[in-house]
Amino acid sequence: MAPSAVRTVRLLLRVTMRNLLMSKTKRRSRSHHPADSAISPRPTLRFTPPAWAKLRWLRDRGDTEIGGFGISSADDLLRIEDMVLVSQTATAVSVAFDDAAVADYFEDQVAAGRQPAEFARIWIHTHPGACPLPSATDERTFARVFGRCDWAVMLILARGGATYARLAWHVGPGGSLRVPVRVDWTPPFGGSDVPAWAAEYDRCVQPEPVFSASEDELFADSFADWPAVSRRRGRRRTTERLLTRPLMTPALPLNLEPALDDPDDDRPIFPPGGSGAADAPD
Repeated sequence: MAPSAVRTVRLLLRVTMRNLLMSKTKRRSRSHHPADSAISPRPTLRFTPPAWAKLRWLRDRGDTEIGGFGISSADDLLRIEDMVLVSQTATAVSVAFDDAAVADYFEDQVAAGRQPAEFARIWIHTHPGACPLPSATDERTFARVFGRCDWAVMLILARGGATYARLAWHVGPGGSLRVPVRVDWTPPFGGSDVPAWAAEYDRCVQPEPVFSASEDELFADSFADWPAVSRRRGRRRTTERLLTRPLMTPALPLNLEPALDDPDDDRPIFPPGGSGAADAPD
């Protein structure tokens, strides 16, 4: 091999080894950075056992969605001690709060000595199906109602037991983060109060059908000539088969935040507060 070729090979080897050493040094310095020990773990939304039991019971009381507010601990805003309903009109796909009832709820909580961060930042509602992902309406409501708050949480509990919780903050650059949901079994807790829960549900929730008109009235005009159109397109489905299918309401996950298992998404937002929280029974 010519001397120039040997020198070139040696130079390339030296450059390669230097790059390898530099990359290892950078990885080692990042993994042992002193600030790493100060980074808090992912924030977790935690329920006291009575609050979790109440939410599950209210979810299964009827066939509609239900919604309300989570009341947090004063020293740990992500620890929910109660879930409160307000007067609402509910269907299988929507919940509409009464404005006057929300105003009364705020006044009652302020009179009880609570700050807005303790009673007006965690929006809770249920889905009667198995999917907890927020719909397009959920996303619009969360942005419109809570978009000016310094922080807020949207929590959805599906009838199948799955949960979806997202923490959004609007200070600095802003952002959002999916957070796990747990039941905190560590402090002492009392039993259930089903009669009080039932009275609150009956007082606040006004169920309504999704459609006020019958199926025949609703679809009579829209599908009057549908079989003929279907035959022209070579389809064999009939109007009767179409209308007797179950009503499907797809949930639209519009959030763009990283997945739960993304290690780069562990950003400290609030101190988690406490320990020993157990997984929710679902």
